[in-house]
Amino acid sequence: MTTAHPAPEAPARTAGIHHVTAIAGDAQRTLDFYAGVLGLRLVKRTVNFDDPTTYHFYFGDAEGTPGSILTFFPWSGAPRGRLGTGQAAVTALAIPPAALGVWLDRLAAHGVAHELPARRFGGETAVAFHDPDGMRLELVTDPAVAAIPGWEGGPVPAEHAIRGVFGVTLWVERGEATARVLVGQLGLREVAREGAREGAVTRYVADGATLGRVVDVREAGGFWRGATGVGTVHHVAFRAADDAAQGALRRQVMQAGHSATPVLDRNYFRSIYFREPGGVLFEIATDPPGFLVDETPDALGRALRLPPQYEPHRAEIEAALPPIALPEPPIAAAAALAGGA
Repeated sequence: MTTAHPAPEAPARTAGIHHVTAIAGDAQRTLDFYAGVLGLRLVKRTVNFDDPTTYHFYFGDAEGTPGSILTFFPWSGAPRGRLGTGQAAVTALAIPPAALGVWLDRLAAHGVAHELPARRFGGETAVAFHDPDGMRLELVTDPAVAAIPGWEGGPVPAEHAIRGVFGVTLWVERGEATARVLVGQLGLREVAREGAREGAVTRYVADGATLGRVVDVREAGGFWRGATGVGTVHHVAFRAADDAAQGALRRQVMQAGHSATPVLDRNYFRSIYFREPGGVLFEIATDPPGFLVDETPDALGRALRLPPQYEPHRAEIEAALPPIALPEPPIAAAAALAGGA
């Protein structure tokens, strides 16, 4: 008599990047640049769960869709970081191809120095620049995001607005071990390679994803090790559709010999963390419950939201945080000027 065995569980796969978290300096300057110059929506203002005297800003699209999110811990006076291996060195933001000229004009109008547009991987055009803290950014033309609506409430016309994260570039000493994590534990697929052995960039994509689908790995052998600080990325978070998917991804990570944290509740998603062999800190974050769990769509980012454990201490937390103001939308600013004329 033959005993039936259950079919093996299919490997779990991430749906791409959920968010990228970086360390900033001055809180107001960070708001002015990302909400004002880049036109992203502040979808949540809260605090660092481990240091409630520090803000945690979340920028994204109209409702904070996974894959559209950049987050920042602004620590005024903290030491600057050093870019090097073991880091997500470049964060790329996706724009429709037709918006490239508008963005070149906008960067120039706001005094943001940038490199000349560069073609790569046979199609996309990338424009490299830095934020006020020296964090390396790119705008990347991506036909796939043209069908995604842009945020209509920002300073950039919706049709030209940044849609979200295109991808990140990891700098590592050698790429083989990092590739095993991206492909074997996270389910990405290698699709292309550019450059010679030293400095070569290998591209991995999350199939089926639009926002946040790209991870480029640059082999920077012999370069110095990066140091975390202002102007550097703290971690890259990958998407899990739900708790079950996150659990499956965590098991794959652990079975491959990597140490992962228990699940941590971040209010807007649940997270686990582990460090890949090249030194980059990875997170796996659930899509739910999302940023509308404690605010309506119209109210996103307008008030300070605190996790339950800090709510009894709201008065002292608010007193310790620096005052901030969102950049005025151009329509509101124009109306105010007209009213005062």
